Amino acid sequence: MLDTIKYSGNVIYRGISYVGELTTLFTKTVYLIFVPPFNVTRMFSQMGRVGPGSFFISALVAFFIGMIMALQMAYQMLELGAEIYIPNVVAVSLTRELAPVLTALIVAGRVGAGIAAELGSMKVTEQVEALEAFAVNPIKYLVVPRFIALVVMLPILTVFADLIGILGGFVICVFKLYISPSLYFTMVSRAVDLSDILTGLIKTIFFGAIIALVGCYQGLNVRSGAEGVGKATTMSVVVSFIMIIIIDCIFTTLFYFVFRM
Repeated sequence: MLDTIKYSGNVIYRGISYVGELTTLFTKTVYLIFVPPFNVTRMFSQMGRVGPGSFFISALVAFFIGMIMALQMAYQMLELGAEIYIPNVVAVSLTRELAPVLTALIVAGRVGAGIAAELGSMKVTEQVEALEAFAVNPIKYLVVPRFIALVVMLPILTVFADLIGILGGFVICVFKLYISPSLYFTMVSRAVDLSDILTGLIKTIFFGAIIALVGCYQGLNVRSGAEGVGKATTMSVVVSFIMIIIIDCIFTTLFYFVFRM
């Protein structure tokens, strides 16, 4: 019992310390965003890695998720004679929850892990210390461009995921359930309003910040050489996944019970 209490206490302490260190990194990053010099070239380079680099896989997943949702809903809706409402459920579920969360998880696995590995390799080979020796702030040079890129590009990727996921539902509803294309898009337009879209996009801003901060933090705190880089990469993905789900739960609760969105 004492060992269990001690282990639980250590886990809680490490968790609180980790969140505190991420908060410190977040504060420094936001402050340095507005401090010159502004390296626009590096920022756009990182945007290219996050956006176009992740578009295909996020679009592919969204398309098949839209199809799967329509197929799964068909089982129950056909029994109730309510298959006409399948487009509503697909569109609202995608815009509010599935597209933002799945896109964030994909980007965390692809981009977040890459950030941790890249910065971890720089840390191990003492390139970060070299930046400091030349009076270059590592957070300004390494973290800020990645932070901005993820915060800007993740909502854009989510918009495309929304549209492509709805297109996936369209394929099933039109060619399997024989709902007319015009009726499908009419039902979608009636079901989805601005609050549904904004709910998903607001979440993705925070998801992008989490992916960037966790990846950069893990990379800049690598120890033990190549083995440490591998551990940092794994931890970056695991922690990002957990925090994305927690933040999504918090925001969903707030939007439903507080803001009524």
